[in-house]
Amino acid sequence: MIEFLLASFLGTPVWFWLAFLAIVVALTAFDLGLLHKEDRAMGIAESLKLSAFYITIALAFGAWVWAEKGADLGMKYFTGFFIEKALSIDNIFVISLIFTYFAIPAKYQYRALLWGIIGVIALRGGMIAAGAALVSEAYWVLYIFAAFLVATGIKMFFAGDSQPDLSNNFAIRWISGHMRVTKELHAERFFVSVPDERTGKMVRAATPLFLALVVINLADLVFAVDSVPAIFAITTDTFVVYTSNIMAILGLRALYFALSAMIDRFHYLKYALAAVLVFIGSKIFVSDFLLGGDKFPPAASLAVTFALIGAGIGWSLWKTRNVPAASQSPSITIP
Repeated sequence: MIEFLLASFLGTPVWFWLAFLAIVVALTAFDLGLLHKEDRAMGIAESLKLSAFYITIALAFGAWVWAEKGADLGMKYFTGFFIEKALSIDNIFVISLIFTYFAIPAKYQYRALLWGIIGVIALRGGMIAAGAALVSEAYWVLYIFAAFLVATGIKMFFAGDSQPDLSNNFAIRWISGHMRVTKELHAERFFVSVPDERTGKMVRAATPLFLALVVINLADLVFAVDSVPAIFAITTDTFVVYTSNIMAILGLRALYFALSAMIDRFHYLKYALAAVLVFIGSKIFVSDFLLGGDKFPPAASLAVTFALIGAGIGWSLWKTRNVPAASQSPSITIP
């Protein structure tokens, strides 16, 4: 048993992975089983307190990574965590649109987010495992990741503020065309039994809450296309890549209710995120071609990342200090 726990899995002892998995399971059980046994809306104050709790856990875990795997990887963990946390703000905006489109009441949103996070843990794991396999076989894949990040950052900087059109979403149209979907919610349930219009027999049908859950997970896959290459551009240690990503995402559902209420206050953050992506991508080329293969100092990388994100948040809050909160878009139910 001890030999198994000390055995290496993706460059890290098995017991490290099991310890992280235990933390994720414990946090999820604590959140859903104790804090939110009943579906209810979460206030901004509670959202901020719970988010602070998750951030504290993530920082403590980072300190443990620092102690066990060294200062270099510890610094890279924190860099990856802060980048993913910042990128998740854009994710929050899209999630807010999804809930508004499907007319999901606030008291059911938290449970949907929780199951969405569980799906994200598995999906991100698959993407990170694939990325790690590619990088281990061919280092030059990192150059593709880096070029993609630079191009994405430049595109983000010049992109407009157009909102995604969920009415033309492929997943919504495909699910609605291949299975029964109720027009109304059924509390927190994803599936219900309803009478068939022709035979009168009870049949299984999905609810709008299930469609919202599917679209949220698909949206995360889109965001992962940016965030996963970004963390690989910082480090190729699979344990640090995965744990920093998941630790940032675990607190997303708590942070959502606070930020969704004032998402318009972060209008200028996207320019800071664009600069972060360009910086993270370009430093690979700088390290390999201008510094002769010397690594870009992790402390400098973390400092620049933190400064850019902090400046983006500060500037956004300052510029929008007198802007009233925008009203939510009208809710739309599934036809």
